Amino acid sequence: MSAPADETSARADDSPRGRRAAVLVMVIAGLLMLAPFTVDAYLPSFHAMADEFGVGQAAIQQTLSLYLLAFGSMMLFYGPASDSFGRKRVILLALLAYALMTVLAALSQNIGQLIAARVGQGLAAGAGVVIGRALVRDLFAGADAQRVMANVMLIFAAAPAAAPIIGGWLHEWFGWRSVFWFLLGFSLLLVIAVWRLLPETVAPRDRQSFAPRFVFKSYARALSHPRYMQLVVVFALLFGGMFLYVAAAPAILIDHLGQDETDFWKFFVPLVAGLILGSRLTNWLAGRLSMTGTMAVGLFLTGLAVIYNLVQAWVQPPEVTHGVWLTVTPITLYVMGMATTMPALNITALDYWPAQRGLASALQGATQMAFAGLVSGLMVAWLADSLFALALGMAVLYVAALGLWLLWYRSVRGGQPA
Repeated sequence: MSAPADETSARADDSPRGRRAAVLVMVIAGLLMLAPFTVDAYLPSFHAMADEFGVGQAAIQQTLSLYLLAFGSMMLFYGPASDSFGRKRVILLALLAYALMTVLAALSQNIGQLIAARVGQGLAAGAGVVIGRALVRDLFAGADAQRVMANVMLIFAAAPAAAPIIGGWLHEWFGWRSVFWFLLGFSLLLVIAVWRLLPETVAPRDRQSFAPRFVFKSYARALSHPRYMQLVVVFALLFGGMFLYVAAAPAILIDHLGQDETDFWKFFVPLVAGLILGSRLTNWLAGRLSMTGTMAVGLFLTGLAVIYNLVQAWVQPPEVTHGVWLTVTPITLYVMGMATTMPALNITALDYWPAQRGLASALQGATQMAFAGLVSGLMVAWLADSLFALALGMAVLYVAALGLWLLWYRSVRGGQPA
């Protein structure tokens, strides 16, 4: 699909180093931040919410698992909708719906109301992630797209790490409901930014049909495309390895390590540092290595981290309390490798579907969230009683990701048709 002339000119004038490009990157990054912030900002409040509503931790966990289910499934709607009606209109409507659901969450009087509001948040929040990724590829190309995606994905991946820190302090100062009022303010700020600053990147003549039959056939083609789906699942598995520890953070920090709700920074600040280093490494590698080479570097780093994590968890006797820094060091290295790999994975996968980037991004996001939902709803419950079990779970996810990536790499080297 060729870009309109005025759009091409805008791209030439607004390089990723330019002021306009920087503003667009900030808006896109904010859109991607909203969903992971909604997942993780309230994690430090789990125990307080359970006490207030008189329910167990399993019931509170459903506010996370059902959110992820709604979030992932609705992504499949937002991708084709943005290809058909334009990116900007769909984002604005979704953000307004999210703001309404967030008010209901903040005002919940029982666990049923909170779960319903969280499902509503999930149904609305998927638009930012899906359309944000597509916007990067709409607006930038080549090494510039890789650099921009690295910066955007840094913030997207850093949000699950930073959100519990912010949420923990809000909980400590103002109570758990303040977390949702914070999310409301963030969503309204995004509404203003999108309305005033974000251009429409899908010209009317380039829009796709929203007919159910066309959308269904498009998804069927994407799902049956082996090289695209291999990259999509690799992305989801790598993210799942990090999300396993993010979702289990309350058990790791409070139950295993004896920390308080305000101590989440000890776990998540190093993770943010790892994500920053991975993003910087990707920026440096852009233009020096191919995207395939960048993926290989990132996978090598995550592999080292997995081995290190298994060893440090195994050698500690079960009766000895693990230190926070010993536990977090290999996870920091893992997310550094993940942050190095993900921009190249995203861009390469989206390039298989240049005319339907919204749909391709939606399937990426839905697969990622489906894995995250499985990790949160099943793996955390099975593995959180043991730090070695968590390390083993991360290793299983990594080995599966590496195996699929090697299959993809072999097909690329073999010259199989796209």
